[in-house]
Amino acid sequence: MENIKKKILKELNTKYNKDILEMSDFSYPPNKEMGDLSMPCFKLSKELGKTPVELSQELVKDLGDKFEEIQSLVAMGPYLNFFLNKSMLFKEIFKDVSKKTEGFGTNKSGKKKRVMIEFSNVNTHKEYHVGHLRNISFGDSVSRILSANGYDVLPVSYINDFGIHTAKTLWAYNEFYKRTLVPSNKGAFLGEIYVRASKELENNEVGKQTAAFIMKKIESREGPEYELWKKTREWSIKQFDAIYKELGVKIDHVFYENEFIDEGIKQVTEMLKKGILKESDGAIIADLEEYNLGVMVFMRSDGTALYPVADIPLAKYKIEKYKLNESIYVVDNRQKLHFKQLFKVIELMGYKQKLVHLDHDFVTLPDGAMSSRSGNTVTYEQLKEEAFKKSFDETKKRHEDWPEYKVKEVAEKIIFGAMKFEMLKVGSDQVITFDTDQALRFDGYTAAYLQYTYARIASILRKAGDFDKKSIDFSELKEDKENILVIKIAKYSEVVKKAAEDYNPSEIAKYLFDLAQSLNDYYHSVKILKSGEEEKKARLALVFSVQNIIKNGLNLLGIDTMEEM
Repeated sequence: MENIKKKILKELNTKYNKDILEMSDFSYPPNKEMGDLSMPCFKLSKELGKTPVELSQELVKDLGDKFEEIQSLVAMGPYLNFFLNKSMLFKEIFKDVSKKTEGFGTNKSGKKKRVMIEFSNVNTHKEYHVGHLRNISFGDSVSRILSANGYDVLPVSYINDFGIHTAKTLWAYNEFYKRTLVPSNKGAFLGEIYVRASKELENNEVGKQTAAFIMKKIESREGPEYELWKKTREWSIKQFDAIYKELGVKIDHVFYENEFIDEGIKQVTEMLKKGILKESDGAIIADLEEYNLGVMVFMRSDGTALYPVADIPLAKYKIEKYKLNESIYVVDNRQKLHFKQLFKVIELMGYKQKLVHLDHDFVTLPDGAMSSRSGNTVTYEQLKEEAFKKSFDETKKRHEDWPEYKVKEVAEKIIFGAMKFEMLKVGSDQVITFDTDQALRFDGYTAAYLQYTYARIASILRKAGDFDKKSIDFSELKEDKENILVIKIAKYSEVVKKAAEDYNPSEIAKYLFDLAQSLNDYYHSVKILKSGEEEKKARLALVFSVQNIIKNGLNLLGIDTMEEM
């Protein structure tokens, strides 16, 4: 679709000797009876001094026989509507699909600009829960989408391993678990301890003072408290690494808060000298009132450091070390003001790189909100275990003849796909209510539905055997439902580009679901394998292209496909 748009633009801009029109001036008619592509003539009419209606009628005559990809042109009031030659259009698309396969739909619009995307900024010594899945799925998918658009992407994580929560967990460990046999998943064990620590310390002043003392010992990097912190910190890090591995999430580098806090304190002194920061009632702040951003506190009056103290040297290090064009932070929407303030301070320091806060809303359970402190969460481990059991039992029921390893392999792909898709199928500004039963359904707006559509096409292609992809008569595709599929296939590249422009994986998810629905509708109404030889080849090329797009699109969401389900 993009190629035909470019041809039309070149023709019109050359005709009028002006670069008036651009790709964004095209739109799609609300229904197929009105055409496959539309161009409003308002912008042209303003430039040329003609009414949009006159211009659309004039262009029907001028463009009528210019392109073999255009079957007919219709002036509909101020709109010029194009009916495309579907066989010509699909011939070009299929050539691309066959040649590029996994690369189909990608582009070079990013021009190798270096972008760092920071996500999965979890805390050590706490549980990894369903809410974290949204952040990691979102960040990983945006990373993949930007890469598909030609950006040089560096996915990283920033771990808070130095907060008071670590001291609270260690306090509870010493109080209640010191002689307990540590389970194999030590990171999840720490999460349980943190929940207990939060409850036990609510009305325990002595405990709070002890936790504060432990924090000071950690910050001083000495004593048995610091040694225990180092040991238990590794428990969390190993759990995070295991989760990234099984989710197939790529993280190029992990930064830790403790690595930047000392440098941050030095930079606070420098920023005071430069007037970027100032003292106020014993605290050190960035006064951003003139930018309507209030006050950002760096150091409390008691000398303790807040998050910006480490955030600033980290931002500086990332920009300078990696020569970034753009730095993206994927953090929930509670931190909107923090990042507006942070970005303004970074700008005042003289950095001009593009800084983006990709915020997202929360994940809730069907029975209400989640909270780490209260323990009202579904941890990652609990969710995985529950979902796997359901998926394994359902897969086993469908394929009693399969060996257990194959059932397990398919069941795992289904659950990891389900967990990610539920986090990506809606816009980041929407709250997600995670329901395991709904997520694993093979019908409806789910990953399993898309994976099953892919497997169904794989079955068709296996039964058909190899077909000659070089000598296909695409004019054999005469059915209305085939034309609908061709147009939808033609839009895939644009969807990939738009998803990058908006940092929005849900664009991909919605498109894939719509495409899969059309394919399944087509499958139920047309006998693909029982068609005549030439017709069958054209139809196999069509479903092969849909299969390729589903695989590529799901890959952009971080989701695997399988040949059988």
